[in-house]
Amino acid sequence: MAAQIQKLIPLPERMRPKTLAEYVGQTHLVGPGGVIRKMIDSGNISSFILWGPPGVGKTTLAKIIAGTLDRPFYTLSAISSGVKDVRDVIDRSKAERDSIFSKGSPILFIDEIHRFNKAQQDALLGAVESGTVTLIGATTENPSFEVISPLLSRCQVYVLKSLEVKDLEALVQRALTEDNYLKTRDIQIKEKEALFRFSGGDARKLLNVLDIVISSFPEDAAIVIDNKVVTSCLQENMAYYDKNGEQHYDIISAFIKSIRGSDPNGAIYWMARMLAGGEDPLFIARRMLILASEDVGLANPNAALLAQSCFDAVHQIGMPEARIILAETCIYLATSPKSNSAIMAIDSALAQVRSEGTPPAVPLHLRNAPTELMKELGYAKDYRYAHDFDGNFVDQEFLPEELSGSVFYEPGNNVKENDLRKRLQNLWKKYNY
Repeated sequence: MAAQIQKLIPLPERMRPKTLAEYVGQTHLVGPGGVIRKMIDSGNISSFILWGPPGVGKTTLAKIIAGTLDRPFYTLSAISSGVKDVRDVIDRSKAERDSIFSKGSPILFIDEIHRFNKAQQDALLGAVESGTVTLIGATTENPSFEVISPLLSRCQVYVLKSLEVKDLEALVQRALTEDNYLKTRDIQIKEKEALFRFSGGDARKLLNVLDIVISSFPEDAAIVIDNKVVTSCLQENMAYYDKNGEQHYDIISAFIKSIRGSDPNGAIYWMARMLAGGEDPLFIARRMLILASEDVGLANPNAALLAQSCFDAVHQIGMPEARIILAETCIYLATSPKSNSAIMAIDSALAQVRSEGTPPAVPLHLRNAPTELMKELGYAKDYRYAHDFDGNFVDQEFLPEELSGSVFYEPGNNVKENDLRKRLQNLWKKYNY
């Protein structure tokens, strides 16, 4: 009877680890020598943000830390919590921290912290700075874009990875051997490829899929799981677009590749799939802003301006009207000429910089000379001011002597950059354009 009652609880929740010994994956953080393992062992936890895809153990890790250190644990969701909720938790945390029974600062876990607005994040600053709370944030989005700089400077950011096959194997085995309900069933797994493929490295998704498949069999039947059974079950139970699962990454990939490939029909279709599935429109706008520089680039510099305008407008307006702005930008980018010359140029220059032992000195004529001593030492000597010459150009060296003649920017083969190439050929005879 107890096993049947437990069955009513979703399998991912039944199998949620309570100790580090049960925790699967993220060995670079919680394995021997891992930075979070060291903090736990020392009992001295600093505030940090966990950044990684869904279902890789962010919430679970926060709960394990609080349980291991026997600290008060508060949870806020960025979707449903306001500034008042944040301040209420901070007030309670201050009282608990100052109590004679205190074992350290309470832990405040904020799920989807990237959805907190500036006012909500500002409300955390003083408490995090003073140690009133130890903040653990979780996000699937790049914190550099979504978390305000003052809060980011008070927290370390740790990157969590999608689970590997060996981790997924361990999760399935643990579920079959330790779950009170599954232990009562006759379950044989002949093939696991489909289970792992549909999970997309997401532990929660994997266990949900396993739960769906097992539930499709009668209570008293033997269960044999193979790829065909898994696929058949999921075709009936899974949504067309799962913004937190494998299809999230597959569809955004198809969307980007359609724009890069100059197909507005493919691009708008995949955008529609994302919007219909509940994807955050700002996520789509952000990806188009990146693509505008990475793939359209100097073939149409206006693309980046339109993409930035789109991002700002979507942020201000929201759905459903934002779909029109997103569609306009999507079609504009897809039908624009393409060039990746800018990213090739910066990556080439970065490769040069990283390969240098001692970086070459800045040539004296390119240095500022704000003092007489600097002028006497030759700073800015022989520098020629371009606007003093015809056409606002004069041929002089702008690279260190060791790199003279190096070419990092190669114009792309498109109308705009072909004009740029002709201009550079006329100006710079020493470069092979």
